[in-house]
Amino acid sequence: MAALKVVDEIHKISDRRGNGKLRREVWVDERTGQVTRYNLAYINHSLCTADNGRVVGYDNAHDGHHRHYFGVVEPIDFVSFEDIEERFEQDWTALKDRR
Repeated sequence: MAALKVVDEIHKISDRRGNGKLRREVWVDERTGQVTRYNLAYINHSLCTADNGRVVGYDNAHDGHHRHYFGVVEPIDFVSFEDIEERFEQDWTALKDRR
């Protein structure tokens, strides 16, 4: 199964909207178009010095699907990639809104 990286984005977040950056990487199976690998992260070194500044993130790069939150990694139940994107959006938006 050959994977093709279809998304590789970094978006700088303005200081007034929370600072830091959003990182989004997605790979799909070339044959089926199904997402096979992903990495979604909100990175802000002023909020989190652990985990390379990753405040919150979701990925499946090693040991299954999991969530990073202020340096703590915990396994998560995988429903769909769309569900993961929604969870990530809710998490980082909640952090942004706390400021």
